[in-house]
Parts: sequence; structure tokens; C-alpha cells
Amino acid sequence: MKVEEKAVLLRVFVGESDKLGHTPLYEAIVREARDQGLAGATVFKAVLGYGATEHIRTAKLLDLSADLPMVIEMVDKAEKAEAFRARVSDLFEQANCGGLVTLEDIRMTSFGP
Repeated sequence: MKVEEKAVLLRVFVGESDKLGHTPLYEAIVREARDQGLAGATVFKAVLGYGATEHIRTAKLLDLSADLPMVIEMVDKAEKAEAFRARVSDLFEQANCGGLVTLEDIRMTSFGP
């Protein structure tokens, strides 16, 4: 069965070394997304990037960074995505770190039995 609907892509940018206690922040965000019932979440590890500090982080062997950019993408309906954005803000505050959150309107097609 094919289902098409409007949805929101929630994208969260964090550093690989950002932690919430002893747990990587990206992992805490994904677990919280699952607990809040978001439709899905995926984490991507970047090979190159920079953020607010303008310090370039890279996976090149000669300049190996221990703090590569991480991107978490989550998809759900607008109301759930907006509510979860507030929760991500709380997680940033608890972790005492910064990050970036973006929201994009998308058309989602899901396939299932």
C-alpha cells in the first residue's frame, strides 16, 4: 500500500563529541524521538563541515577530528515535529552545548503492507 501525505523534515546538527551525561547527544535525540513516537530518525556522520566556531572539522587522515559533524534527520507530521523541536532545545540545554535545528515542509510517500 502506498500512502502520500504532507510532512515535515526535522534536521538537527550536532557535534560528534557532544554528550548528554555519558551518552552521545545524537543518540539521546534519536532515543527521545522514538519515545515521543516520531515516524523515524536517521543519523549521518559528516566527513567535512564547520559551524558557529568556523573551525573546519574533517575526517582526513592527516587532520583527523574527534568532533565531526553529525546530522539527525526525522520525519513526521508538522505538529509532532514542532513539539519535538522544543524537546531538542531542552536536550541542548541539558547537554550544555549548541547546535542547529531546521524544519522543512516535505511530501512523504510511505510504502507498506
